[in-house]
Amino acid sequence: MGLIVVLFFSLTSCNDTSSNDRDHLVFRYNEHSNISSLDPAFARNPQNIWPTNQLFNGLVQLDDNLNVKPDIAKSWTINDSTLTYTFKLRDDVYFHKSELFGQDSTRTVTADDFVYSFDRLTDEKLASPGSWVMSNVERYWAENDSTFHIQLQQPFPAFLGLLSMRYCSVVPMEAVDHYGNDFRSNPIGTGPFHFKLWEENVKLVLRKNDLYFETDENGTPLPYLEAVAITFLPDKQSEFLQFVQGKLDFISGLDNSYKDEIITTTGKLQPKYKEEIKLITTPYLNTEYLGFFMGSTTSEIESEEIRKAVNYGFDREKMVTYLRNGMGIPAVNGVIPKGLPGFAEIEGYDYQPEKAKQLIQQYIRETGDTQPSITIGTNSQYLDICEYIQRELEKLGLNVEIDVMPPSTLRQMKSTGELDLFRASWIADYPDAENYLSLFYSENFTPNGPNYTHYKSEVFDSLYETSLSLSRIEDRKHLYEKMDSIVMADAPIVPLYYDMAIRFVNKDVSGLGINPQNFLVLKKVKKKKR
Repeated sequence: MGLIVVLFFSLTSCNDTSSNDRDHLVFRYNEHSNISSLDPAFARNPQNIWPTNQLFNGLVQLDDNLNVKPDIAKSWTINDSTLTYTFKLRDDVYFHKSELFGQDSTRTVTADDFVYSFDRLTDEKLASPGSWVMSNVERYWAENDSTFHIQLQQPFPAFLGLLSMRYCSVVPMEAVDHYGNDFRSNPIGTGPFHFKLWEENVKLVLRKNDLYFETDENGTPLPYLEAVAITFLPDKQSEFLQFVQGKLDFISGLDNSYKDEIITTTGKLQPKYKEEIKLITTPYLNTEYLGFFMGSTTSEIESEEIRKAVNYGFDREKMVTYLRNGMGIPAVNGVIPKGLPGFAEIEGYDYQPEKAKQLIQQYIRETGDTQPSITIGTNSQYLDICEYIQRELEKLGLNVEIDVMPPSTLRQMKSTGELDLFRASWIADYPDAENYLSLFYSENFTPNGPNYTHYKSEVFDSLYETSLSLSRIEDRKHLYEKMDSIVMADAPIVPLYYDMAIRFVNKDVSGLGINPQNFLVLKKVKKKKR
C-alpha cells in the first residue's frame, strides 16, 4: 500500500502546489467489477475494455456517432472484387517507452506489428475470446512498413467497424515475448496513457503518454490529463457515495441502490444534485429480452400462442418508468435497438392484455392443458423485472415461476439449451444491425454461435446471407427491417427495453462524451481547477 500512497501523492502534488491545484490533472473512476486483464486480446467486457481503450490503438476507431475514423491507419481502400482492404499507416506512432526497445526506449509501429498482433489473436495457445473477429479473414500481410492488407473469405460489410474493437489493437512483439502471460499486467501499447501501476483489486494508475500522436483541432497534443486513477470498490452504493463526496469524477449506469436518490421517475436529476452533477444519456446498443429455447419439447414453449401472450401481457412503458426510472426505451418494436441503422418502428408487441388472455385460452382449448406454466431463468439483478412480468401474466391465467441463479450459471445453462425461457441482453460487438440479427441465423446455433434460442427460418437465413453481400448500408437496412419483422412474427424472444447509456459526471469535468457502445474515451477530457 505504501507504494500506492507515494505514487498517488506524486500525481496530485508538487513542490509549491497544493493537492487541490494538481487534482484537476487526474481523472478518477471506480470499477466495481474486477479487471481481469490489460491485454487487449482479452478485452471482452466493459471493465477490461475501458482501461485498454486508454492504452492501445488499432487501425481504425469510432467516433461518438459510430462513424469509422482513422486511427493508426490514416487512410484505406476497399477492392470489392477481391475483398481486399488496404491500409496506409501513419509513420509517427510510437510504442510506450520501455527498456525492452533498447537504447531508444521506443520505436514506431509498422505493418509487421499488425501481422504479429493478428497472428497472436488467432493463436490457439493464447485462446483469446476475440479470435472470432478473424474468422472471415482469408489472409493478411505487410507490403512494406506503411502498407497493410487484409483479404476476406466472403463479403462482410461490417468488417471495418469490427476492426475498431479493442481485440484488434497493435501490440509490440518485444513486450509480449518478454512478459508472456504477464503481459496482462505489464501492457505496452500506443495509447494516450501508459501503464504505471496495478495493485489488483486496489488501484490502477495510468500516466500521460508524452509521445501520443493525436492532437485536438487546434493542434494541441492529446491527452490533456496527467493521469487516470482507477479504484475497485466492490459495490455500486459505495461507488455512488464516493462520487457524491467528490472523490470520483463520474459513475456509469443506474443501480437500484441509488436510482431513486439521484433521479426522478421521469429520468431527471433530483434538484439537490443539479449544481454539482451533469447527467448525460444516449441510446445504448443493448437490447434486454427474454429468450425462448425453440428446441424445447415443453408444449408451452412450442406454442406460438403462449410466446405471443407473454409478449402482449405486460406494460413495457410502466416497467421502464417505475423499475428503471425512465432510463430505457420500451422495446415495442424489434430486436434492433434505437441508434443503429436498421432500427425501424416495425410492428412488434405493445400492451394488449385482452389479446394475451385470448391467446392463453386458445392454447388451453387446443391442448387441454388447463394450467399452463412457464419458468424464467434469471440472475438477481433483473429479478424485479421478472417479478413484474410474473405478476402481470398470472393475472391473465399463465402461471410463471422464476429461477434465480448466479450470472455464470445462467450463461452456462443458456448456452447449453437447459433453460426453456431465460433473461438475456445483447450488447453490440460492432455497430451494425447484422450483429443483432446473427442471434437468429440457424448456422449460429450455440455452441457454434450466439443463436441461444435455436430459432430457424429458411426465409430469414436467405435474407441474412443476401445482406452480407451488400456493401451499401442503405441496401442492407431494407433487409434488416424485413428480418426483424420475421423474427417478431415468430416470437422466439420477448424484447423488454432498449437500454440507455447513462453517465453522472462531476461538473468540473468537460470533454467526456458518451457513445452508444458506452466506451470510455479520456483523451479529450479536461478538469477545471477548484
